[in-house]
Amino acid sequence: AVGFLPDIRRVFAYHGAEHKTINAYGAGAPITVESVRRFSVAHPRCGTAFLLTVVVLSILLFSLLGRPPLLLRLLSRILLIPVLAGLAYEFIRFSGRHQDRPWMRAVIAPNLALQRLTTREPDDSMLEVAITAFETMMAHEEAAQPGGLSPADLALR
Repeated sequence: AVGFLPDIRRVFAYHGAEHKTINAYGAGAPITVESVRRFSVAHPRCGTAFLLTVVVLSILLFSLLGRPPLLLRLLSRILLIPVLAGLAYEFIRFSGRHQDRPWMRAVIAPNLALQRLTTREPDDSMLEVAITAFETMMAHEEAAQPGGLSPADLALR
């Protein structure tokens, strides 16, 4: 329901513009509005995918731990959340490198489905903003790391 609010729809469209730009770069396509427009608003390394992965891993792990006393339960959650976040991060990186394999597409399908709630098709002005932000980021990366980032480098982030 919140996705139908005009301001939220706009945020979701900018989110889609970000994904389209990254997808275009990853495919080696020109980073222009005309080129970026044809790419998908879904992306396997999305922050939304990361959050869903953390939730799923948390449910799996914490269900195995049972229901210890409250203090132990709180302590286990506090100590294990960083571990789960690290595992989720590595899974997202791995899925980005292997997204072309059918078995991986099946595994990440829930993450991509969730993105249907958090992305919308952007208009051209939103694509221009995403492209400008991307080019600015790449310029900063070039200054920090001569040679900049290749599409393969982005797949590892």
